[in-house]
Formats: sequence, C-alpha cells, structure tokens
Amino acid sequence: MRRVFLPIAVSVLATTLTLGACSDSDDGGAGGDSGDRPIRIGASPTPHAEILQFVQDELAAEAGLRLDIVEYTDYIQPNVALSEGDLDANYFQHLPYYEVQVAERGYDFGHFPGIHIEPYAAYSETVDDVADLRDGARVGITNDPSNQARALDLLVGADLITLDDTGEEDPTLLDVADNPKNLEFVETDPEQLPRSLQDFDLAIINGNYALEGGLNPATDSLLIESGEDNPYANFVAVRAEDIDDPRLVRLDELLHSTQVRTFVTTRWPKGEVLPAF
Repeated sequence: MRRVFLPIAVSVLATTLTLGACSDSDDGGAGGDSGDRPIRIGASPTPHAEILQFVQDELAAEAGLRLDIVEYTDYIQPNVALSEGDLDANYFQHLPYYEVQVAERGYDFGHFPGIHIEPYAAYSETVDDVADLRDGARVGITNDPSNQARALDLLVGADLITLDDTGEEDPTLLDVADNPKNLEFVETDPEQLPRSLQDFDLAIINGNYALEGGLNPATDSLLIESGEDNPYANFVAVRAEDIDDPRLVRLDELLHSTQVRTFVTTRWPKGEVLPAF
C-alpha cells in the first residue's frame, strides 16, 4: 500500500478521558481550596487516558497530585461535564474543535498548550492506492464540522477533490467544487467509522478512533497528515475560572515533561501519536 504524507491547511479532534477530582466531601470544581482532592479529568481512552495514566503512575505523587481519570467515547459529553462542574478538566480536543464548541455553546473555558497530535488518516480494505478508487467510490467522512474540514483537506492534498474558497470558514461537503471520481460522501459519527470501514471504499478517521479500532495511522493508512506545523494538537481544557489553579497548572507541567514526551515516542514509536512540544 502506498501512503502519501500530506501537510495540513485546515482547522479541526476526539474521544475523552477524564482525570478528576473525587473527594470524601462533595466539594465542587477545581477552584478554591482543593486540599488533597484528586483532579477529576475526562479523556478519550486512546491515547489521552493512557498518557494520563502514565502521569498518575509515574509522576503525580512526587508532584503532590492525584488523578481521577474518566473515559469518554464521544466528543460532546466531556465539555458538557466540564461546564457543569462534573469534571475539573478534560483532555481530548484540539483548538479548532474547541473554538467551535465555545462559540456555539457559550462555554466559559480556558486551555493549556498542546500536548500531542494524532495524525488524521484515510484507510481502505479494497484498494492500496487512492489513485485506484473506482468512479463513484463511497467515502466515509465524519459528521463533525471541524474534523470534516480536516478530512476534506486530506483529499484535496491527494488531488481527489477541490474546494471552493470559504475564506476563514471551515469548508464542508457543500463546498466541494471538483469531484472527478464522483466520490459519494457518507457522513458518519466519527466513532463509528473504524467499525464500518468495510462498508466504504475509503474512510477518513480520527487518530484516536483509529487506534481504538486497531488501525495504525502510520502503517495502515493510504493518506496521512504531516505532524509539521500541525494545528490539531490536543490539550487540557478547564473552566476559565480555574486556569490558574495550582493543581491544574502542575498537571499541565507534567504533561509537557521530558518523561511524557519519552512515553509518547516509546509507546507509539511509528508516529501514530506525536508529541506537540
């Protein structure tokens, strides 16, 4: 199978894992006098929760932290839970997705710098090269607008489609200009795409869902994003009022440590997950 590595030009993110705070009392969120209360953080299972578990097992105690990690398998509930105070933080999303959610839902959030990148990639069980896609091929694509733009950009880089100029707005399927192979796009919940790969000639899948589905973006894909200048680094988000909470600041420092960078490159040595720092 020939893989094509493509740079990224469009904006877009993942399932959630939560590291969080559980207390013997029913204290609220991360703000205020938190004492020894664990940080309750929501995260996608892979790789977010794995990275958090490494921090919990290897680094947190020395830093005076405890983590309560809560896993989510969708991209909606981690932000809902954070906004409602059920979480102290979440770790599953990249900036383009975060910005759309904040704008559309009115969340009062803040975030720390990017920690890792999960390259977006396209997979097929029927062809070894996108040039061999049949006329009218079925393409599975996410129904999440920010990640849909990311998927479309991958296809543009492979010369499969062109897009109308949308200015600063993310393109959608409505903005496909030229489609010489008459590709049939099927919008699907992103978490369903790995399970339904056999139903498509090509499916473009978020990195975390690909990994959870047993796909390796670095070795199994036909098209894959480059990590260079990639705007889709995933980060820890918190309520705006908690951005200076010392516990959350310490957690973010641990997530940007040499030890975490080494863990990521050792756990995913082929570039399935890339450090963003």
